[in-house]
Amino acid sequence: MQIPFEPQLFTYSINIHLILEYLAFFIAFRYYVFLRRQSNDIISSNNRLSIILGAALGALIGSRLVGFLENPLVSIAQENMIQLLNTKTIMGGLFGGLLGVEIAKKRIGETQSSGDLFVFPIILGIFIGRIGCFLSGINEFTYGMETTSLFGMDLGDGLIRHPVALYELIFLIVLFISLTYIKNKVSLKNGVLFKWFMIIYFTFRFFIEFLKPNVFYLFGLSTIQILCLICLLYYHKTIFKYAR
Repeated sequence: MQIPFEPQLFTYSINIHLILEYLAFFIAFRYYVFLRRQSNDIISSNNRLSIILGAALGALIGSRLVGFLENPLVSIAQENMIQLLNTKTIMGGLFGGLLGVEIAKKRIGETQSSGDLFVFPIILGIFIGRIGCFLSGINEFTYGMETTSLFGMDLGDGLIRHPVALYELIFLIVLFISLTYIKNKVSLKNGVLFKWFMIIYFTFRFFIEFLKPNVFYLFGLSTIQILCLICLLYYHKTIFKYAR
């Protein structure tokens, strides 16, 4: 199979990444609904709906904002506007969704932690989306720098690069299995599983960014890496508590 993978339907090229992105949202939501039915959710249906809406709005704003900040030096010209509006990143979506949830919970007076039910659907959704990123090769900015590593691949431009999306797919499988084991074997306070998902995933993304050819840096770090540090600072109490 050649990468970028661009299947043809009649005379039209199919955007495999876009299809898998929509599929990721659909399957992740259906998985969430399934898990909620199997659990004793202590949050009412009305409050849970408000939380989901807050998460969706926060994720939409965060994904676009951080996507733009990855390369803020791009001129805001007419020919660039569509690209700027379509630029998004899962990292901004996750952190923006987190803030959206916290705002929604304050408005409705919900005090219970709400994140644990989202953990595995989020991982599954990211996994499906990353398959699309990998198949898109250099058409999506999820490829790595040139390398002489054994794991290097030609992602569509004739250069041997780190297949960063493939690395993340492997990481997500390990993360899903590990958190499932922890959930089944360890008694955790409600909300702790989500916190550790965010801590582990954002830590992984901080280090994997060093393998990407980022073009904009602040203090020697990319926008995504700075966001990762902000997230880890947000959860510093959890990190220090369990690091003792």
